[in-house]
Amino acid sequence: MEQSDKTARQIYEEAKANPTRARFGFGAKPVIVNVDLQMAYTNLGEFKTAYETDPRQIDHVNEIASLARSKNLPVVWTHVAFMDSGEDCGVWGTRTDTPDSLQNIKVGSRRAEFDDRLDIDHGRDVVFVKRMPSAFHETNLQSLLVWHRVDTVIVTGGSTSGCVRATVVDSLSHGYRTVVPEECVADKHESPHFANLYDMAVKYADVVAAAEVVDYLKEYQPSND
Repeated sequence: MEQSDKTARQIYEEAKANPTRARFGFGAKPVIVNVDLQMAYTNLGEFKTAYETDPRQIDHVNEIASLARSKNLPVVWTHVAFMDSGEDCGVWGTRTDTPDSLQNIKVGSRRAEFDDRLDIDHGRDVVFVKRMPSAFHETNLQSLLVWHRVDTVIVTGGSTSGCVRATVVDSLSHGYRTVVPEECVADKHESPHFANLYDMAVKYADVVAAAEVVDYLKEYQPSND
């Protein structure tokens, strides 16, 4: 089969079976960054913009977040929400004027709320409102990671081709080892999902099974530094 005839999933699976680079690996201390798992996007049937590539995505995310807390590691959740005027959405929100466009995810709206299935510890976890694709852009994420002295960023959420990828690229650009649990990220369609998993895997991050991240966190022991 010619490369041009293969699906994005086939290309990704082949690259996963025959990696072209060594892994970055887990470092000394990770953070969990959960990107935009909110009602505007997650698949509860309430909004048509839903994404959910793996039906157990939320279960995997909750397990990883719970394990991280049990090891006293930072857990971060981001969501997007904009002013009534939409002016803080900038040019990003000017592409359409449909009910599903970005500027219609209003602060305080149901679409801006986190998925009800998420287990968020609001007394401990860190929550950021972001207005652009990357979780690093104009948020306090970088200063938080410096404070916690982390060197590894584990990214979950959606969309794989959008805000997850943007966060992953910025994470690597800031010098962090970056890990993407495959079942914990999702997109509206299979093609952009697997195409971007492939691209991240060969360039920017270690894309691994969620079970591998779970096993790593179960065995994780904080350093004495």
